[in-house]
Amino acid sequence: MRVPLPPRCGRSSSGGGAYPSVPLSCPLPGVPKAVFAAAEGRERFETRVSVLENGLRVASQNKFGQFCTVGLLVNSGSRHEAKYLSGISHFLEKLAFSSTAQFGSKDEILLTLEKHGGICDCQASRDTIMYAVSAEARGLDTVVNLLADVALRPRLSDEEIEMTRAAIRFELEDLNMRPDPEPLLTEMIHAAAYRDNTVGLNRFCPVENTDKIGRDVLHSYLRNYYTPDRMVLAGVGIEHEQLVECARKHLLGVEPVWGSGQARDVDRSVAQYTGGIVKVEKDMSDVSLGPTPIPELTHIMIGLESCSFLEEDFIPFAVLNMMMGGGGSFSAGGPGKGMFTRLYLNVLNRHHWMYNATSYHHSYEDTGLLCIHASADPKQVREMVEIITREFILMAGDVGEVELERAKTQLKSMLMMNLESRPVIFEDVGRQVLATNTRKLPHELCALIKWSLRCSTRSQLWLTSRQRSPAGTAGSHWCTGSSDRPCTCQSRCLLIRF
Repeated sequence: MRVPLPPRCGRSSSGGGAYPSVPLSCPLPGVPKAVFAAAEGRERFETRVSVLENGLRVASQNKFGQFCTVGLLVNSGSRHEAKYLSGISHFLEKLAFSSTAQFGSKDEILLTLEKHGGICDCQASRDTIMYAVSAEARGLDTVVNLLADVALRPRLSDEEIEMTRAAIRFELEDLNMRPDPEPLLTEMIHAAAYRDNTVGLNRFCPVENTDKIGRDVLHSYLRNYYTPDRMVLAGVGIEHEQLVECARKHLLGVEPVWGSGQARDVDRSVAQYTGGIVKVEKDMSDVSLGPTPIPELTHIMIGLESCSFLEEDFIPFAVLNMMMGGGGSFSAGGPGKGMFTRLYLNVLNRHHWMYNATSYHHSYEDTGLLCIHASADPKQVREMVEIITREFILMAGDVGEVELERAKTQLKSMLMMNLESRPVIFEDVGRQVLATNTRKLPHELCALIKWSLRCSTRSQLWLTSRQRSPAGTAGSHWCTGSSDRPCTCQSRCLLIRF
């Protein structure tokens, strides 16, 4: 059926048919007027935070989809173990989602989650322990009930503790045999930078402590640090009112298995940067077997104190870390993989014998650490350290506009790409609310990154003002001499001046 055309609207052109065509500036005849979806207010997608009567914070972020990620974050980690046996947080991570007051075994917990298409995980870091579950949003009540039971009423049976000891011993043995040294180097650089305090304490349980940690030790620690005022219940993909209702039902007025006594011995120490060196010599010949063995390399990591994530300089340091970039010598990719970062241009592209040069930035509530990890043949250690040290010194120099803009664009791109993932949003919401009681949204962070153009020299000035000893890990000797105090070491020492 043909629809009769209205009179011409403005200019029109003939397509060769009997009827002239309708210009793009006129609506099509016989078609209903389009109704466009109105953009909802930004407040619908902002993070909402509520505080229960016992001090527990509840934070949520709405997100489209039928699945949600909900978890409990605790302000507790290896940095709080100064008065306890080292390795308690490692134990708690391995014991998570085992038997509880309501669930007789880990299998029962997994079967309960399976009914809602759910998975669970626990991760312990230096300052946070995180219990998380991803499941269908319709099973929110079951998920929150499970999280409350896992965190506050674990059974910690003798059999589970013994299995945890075996798992930790195996993990430690596996770490020492891995060709990738990055996890151990991260531990060593923290131990060197913050000797025997806070974030410098070992995140992994030492082998000698595995038999010493039992139920009584764990209960003593949990009594002090697993209190409602040190917890955040965070959720992504659910309504805030529904999450608050579940929190009141399962986390308000709950009696933990270790008792409800007042926390008496909470460690509130502030990180003290000491600087230093940690060295480990390892024979990897039994690991690099086969027709094409892994090359035996010397790995070093050099770091300087930066700033906490609560300070204004955190964003400039993040831009600086992105600008340094780096990676492995055989990494494939283009500019999006960081091929125009300084460690690629100035180190890997110029020195063929360098296997790796990568920048890292670790940040905590009271301190931070900017590090560069490098790998090369043992014969090239001296030159490798000199090259990495030179890159630290050049950080305090001029930064080109193109280089700075590229680093900021790459940082914003990485931020927005990561925040497309629901579990990443959950962790971001939980950690920010745990530390600051609020959350900066992505558009606010992007604005701060853009503003860092005006304060790009802050990180340079910060680094040049840090006249402290660098923290480092290596397999060679570091000299303690300086320009005004000559070196008294052997001729093969590495003289580093900051």
